[in-house]
Amino acid sequence: MNLVEWLQRIMVGFGAAWVMWLMIGLSVISVAIILERAWFFWSLRDDLAVLARDLRTSLDDSIEAARRRMDASPSAEAAVVSAGLAVAHQGPEAAEEAMAGAAALQRMKLERRLAYLGTLGNNAPFIGLFGTVIGVVGAFDALGQAAKTPVAQAASQAMAPQAVMSSIAEALVATAVGLAVAIPAVAANNFFQRMIKSTLANTEALTRVLLAHLKIDPAFAGAAPAVAAPAVAAEPRGKAARASRQEEIKKGGAGEEER
Repeated sequence: MNLVEWLQRIMVGFGAAWVMWLMIGLSVISVAIILERAWFFWSLRDDLAVLARDLRTSLDDSIEAARRRMDASPSAEAAVVSAGLAVAHQGPEAAEEAMAGAAALQRMKLERRLAYLGTLGNNAPFIGLFGTVIGVVGAFDALGQAAKTPVAQAASQAMAPQAVMSSIAEALVATAVGLAVAIPAVAANNFFQRMIKSTLANTEALTRVLLAHLKIDPAFAGAAPAVAAPAVAAEPRGKAARASRQEEIKKGGAGEEER
């Protein structure tokens, strides 16, 4: 017995049913991941337009107000901005690096388990095609067995088409199962990847809002953290800092006029 005949007997003996059971098991895991990821993205939903507006408004007040507003949001964008606000007193560069690290961690959370959907979507048709090949091999094996039996040739010829059609039907079912598993996995993976890109783009927009305030207003960059020693007076921030500077400028101008 050569290798081809040995493999043919194995394929015909097991049939394509085990391939379809394998695909059904993989599809159950795929559906579970799709539902889990859908719930995860749903839990992160927030009105980003309102969040950006509130961030700008709270930054005009103080860093602490902005931090409280970001902590109240469940979104991944707010978590990244909170990382920058935590080190805002160290300057724009420190805040930018902190937000870059937080964005990388959030991206890992967003992309969790999506590799399975991508892999299954790309390979499920090939697994179904493998079942199709097994079914076709079974069909040709039925034809070969019918040709080898001269005894009761009429009965053999009557049974051969039935066996061939059954094997071909099994092959087509395997193909259909492979496509039925692949299509939802690919669609869900593309949808979630699009949501990840949108989330990262919104994160980039919010981080730029914070960095713009830190770079424009030096009072933010030089402000002491909230846990500073009580003996040292807290430096004014936001609107209070700008009002203090304007008052100093007016006093300086008045002094020049008296001279």
